[in-house]
Amino acid sequence: MSNGIIAAGIDVGSSTVQVALVTDRDDLDGPLLGTMEERIRRRIPSRVARHAFDNILAAHGLAESDVAYVASTGDDEAVPFRHGHFYGMTTHARGALFLDPEVRGALDVGALHSRAIVFSPEGRVERHRMTGQCASGSGQFLENISRYLGVTLDEVGPLSLQAQGAEPPSGICAVLAETDVINLVSRGVPTPDILRGLHVSVSQRLGRLLKAVKAKGPVLVTGGGSRDEGLLAVLRERLEAQGTTDIELRTHPLAPLAGAIGAGLWGLVRHRVLAEQEGREGAPAAP
Repeated sequence: MSNGIIAAGIDVGSSTVQVALVTDRDDLDGPLLGTMEERIRRRIPSRVARHAFDNILAAHGLAESDVAYVASTGDDEAVPFRHGHFYGMTTHARGALFLDPEVRGALDVGALHSRAIVFSPEGRVERHRMTGQCASGSGQFLENISRYLGVTLDEVGPLSLQAQGAEPPSGICAVLAETDVINLVSRGVPTPDILRGLHVSVSQRLGRLLKAVKAKGPVLVTGGGSRDEGLLAVLRERLEAQGTTDIELRTHPLAPLAGAIGAGLWGLVRHRVLAEQEGREGAPAAP
């Protein structure tokens, strides 16, 4: 292989750790060497991050010394071996642009928060908006409800698509919504209708985020929520019902890992900048 550098992006969220290895070598099919995702569950996030990082290095026959830059995003304290940290909106913007060069916006549906981002053709964030502290616009909210309903996260989307109706919770508060779901179950409301109702509730908040940042054109849905086909279907329906025809929601198989990929790519950029600065500082004075 030709000379080049390798960077790692590590995205530590509330439920998963995701790692991406990227390179600037031009003799490969592309800059992405590989990705890895590991659930935190009840483990210490820093140990999960270390374990996932070591595993992806082993899978590609690399030593830690082969990685020139480790960039964290999300919970930076969980990655004590990082060289630098990047904000989530920055990494999701860059990761989304890498996965789909036509998009100029990203809708990151994470476990605790969701955010809408508009960025430049170079991946620089221009506008962004995030949900508040309440978890009802997030993936964790859906995960908690699905656990109560006895379905896995992978089943949530397909079941929602089978719904004959929708039973949204009466409020946006996550705690109260869970109480509503208990009442719906006791009334015998079918699980698919409950899930679709939850998707309606979440999509309302996501739609407001997109409107707040004035998103237009292709927008890539990222984060764990990008796997939920039921949520995406309801959100598309909501945008269409509102007459919002200038937003095209897109997905990608690697969209859930956009944050880690973006962190790695920005890590490459920062490494180059630092190397250039060191080169100028170490250069001999002109005669």
